[in-house]
Amino acid sequence: MYVFDTSPFSTLFRNFYRPRFPSLWQRFDELIADGSIVSTREALFEIQDSADDGLRDWATDNKGLFAIPNAAEGAFISEVFQVAHFRQIIELKKLLKGGRNADPFLIAKAAVEGRAVVTMESRKPNAAKIPNICEHFDVPCMSLEEFMEAENWQF
Repeated sequence: MYVFDTSPFSTLFRNFYRPRFPSLWQRFDELIADGSIVSTREALFEIQDSADDGLRDWATDNKGLFAIPNAAEGAFISEVFQVAHFRQIIELKKLLKGGRNADPFLIAKAAVEGRAVVTMESRKPNAAKIPNICEHFDVPCMSLEEFMEAENWQF
């Protein structure tokens, strides 16, 4: 149902501490266990490169959540980059520093598997952001709050 970007994972770990929000984490863990929440190997790489220790340790313990892209996803990524404007998603600063960029992989996974991308990015006019690319390819995209609303979560 959902493909999580790095940003909502970071937001959850930074703002919703497991000991303070046990019911949220129980529901979240259940969605991971039943395969409703997935991500990509590239998001794991981003987490390993820059996240705090708690998220990094959790991601390492949950490596199965972060799938290796398949051929269909690779083909979709090539479709994304056929749109010249969307090539901007590959940030020069990240390239120069050897940084990771999970965005096209997340969108491809969602498109191929019929899932929604969950991200903290906002749509911006004429931008090469996840919501813009998802909109162009008719891939559902939502914020963390919209994800919680879709799951009918209230705490």
